[in-house]
Amino acid sequence: MSRYYRYTSSGIGFPRWTPTVKALIIACVITWVVQIIAPFEFTQRFGLTPLDVTRNLSIWQLGTYIFLHGNFTHILFNMLGLWMFGSELELTWGARQFTKFFFICGIGAGILMVLLSPSDPRMTIGASGSIYGVLLAFAMLFPDRIIYYIIFPIPAKYFAMIMGGMAFFSSLSTTGGGVAHVAHLGGMLCGYVYIKARRLSPHRPIRRPGLVATLRGRYTQWQRARLRRKFDVYYNQRHRDDDPGQRWKN
Repeated sequence: MSRYYRYTSSGIGFPRWTPTVKALIIACVITWVVQIIAPFEFTQRFGLTPLDVTRNLSIWQLGTYIFLHGNFTHILFNMLGLWMFGSELELTWGARQFTKFFFICGIGAGILMVLLSPSDPRMTIGASGSIYGVLLAFAMLFPDRIIYYIIFPIPAKYFAMIMGGMAFFSSLSTTGGGVAHVAHLGGMLCGYVYIKARRLSPHRPIRRPGLVATLRGRYTQWQRARLRRKFDVYYNQRHRDDDPGQRWKN
């Protein structure tokens, strides 16, 4: 996943460092450094353990586990994925919409894990749920964008299918690794549902005005119509005073 076509199908380039993506990467890296320095209890407290969430009501773990990571390879590939696909989404949707989507995918993946295995004592850490949701969104918005996986060029839509398929079959594993892959699929599922529900497109989403904005707009229209009627009355009155013979002209 080293490079992909940035704006056109014929040009190769790197994504820009957008502010929200940069802030998320910095937060993850700082948290990872703290994990190395701090005792293991820090990771246990903020990593996602379904049993802790259901028995001890450790609800914060649904959000904090996203920023924790294991070894260097784990955080490296997650942050590369966030940079490569997240920057394009932030440029398309804006920082606010992208941030909301990132956390919806990550927290949604965590909730799904807890619901499927409420008594599971195994801990999950990492932003993979959010990253897989971001990857799915990228593939849905830019399906024909080329992604270079190692040396093989793959359209984004097929790349997302391959990664989703690998996560699905891995989730069937009876070993501990299957738990984390459920988070991957959960992030994809949450991202898909959110995109379909909000009808997000490659363009910036059209924000529907709220109740206050709607009332303000209607009041402005009423004021304009009122001023227009006053002007018509004034204009007609002036014409009647200046030219009595044209009194009934409008």
